[in-house]
Amino acid sequence: MKTIKTIICVILALCFIGVIAYSGYQIWLIQSDYDEESKIHDMVMEYKPDEVQYPQAQNSEEKIVNQGLIDMQGTYPDVVGWLTIPNTNIDYPFVWYQDNDYYLRRDIYGNYALAGTIFMDCRCEKDFSSQNTILYGHHMKNDSMFGSLKFFGDEFFFEENKYGTVYLPNATLTLEFFAYTVINPDTEKEIYNVQLSDTYFDYIEQYARHYRDLGLTEADRVVTLSTCAYEFEDARMVLLARIKA
Repeated sequence: MKTIKTIICVILALCFIGVIAYSGYQIWLIQSDYDEESKIHDMVMEYKPDEVQYPQAQNSEEKIVNQGLIDMQGTYPDVVGWLTIPNTNIDYPFVWYQDNDYYLRRDIYGNYALAGTIFMDCRCEKDFSSQNTILYGHHMKNDSMFGSLKFFGDEFFFEENKYGTVYLPNATLTLEFFAYTVINPDTEKEIYNVQLSDTYFDYIEQYARHYRDLGLTEADRVVTLSTCAYEFEDARMVLLARIKA
């Protein structure tokens, strides 16, 4: 009887050790992914364009040259621009590719990466001339990539942080944030339409969790920043901005 009990205890102990070992391995893998993302981010920061002061919009008569991005495109041809949002961890280059799956789990080198790369919806024009330009990024739990979009869920943070910047090789665009919300992408598809409907702005004003009245019209161009949320199954959080004229 003691032998059977001993065997059972040994088996249970081995199972317990196995669970701990597996959990430790998974934690190590996650931390490795975070470390790799941080390493790549540090490497590309040398290309970051010079920062601007807010609020600022491009003067159409002024020639803009963001040489860092031009140099970056020589090494990473899929890079389109750079997105910076103050008081968050969002300070990244973003890419465009012919489909919306390629960079979902690939780094800027094209290698597998859990964090992926921030990318533009393939339906959008690279110069942000689309009525709605959509950028996607993963919601990483260490607040890297688009993880810190959730900061805008706090009303005070939303009110205090009104601007962001998109740098293109020959343009610098100021973003004015006007709404934050969490949606179901299957039932609220209007958010992801490149061409906005006549009722889009009314819809956003009615259903946004936080909203800032900028007097938006159909002539405005919108930028949609999208990532996963965890409030319900398949939820998405989105931060909406207009391109300052």
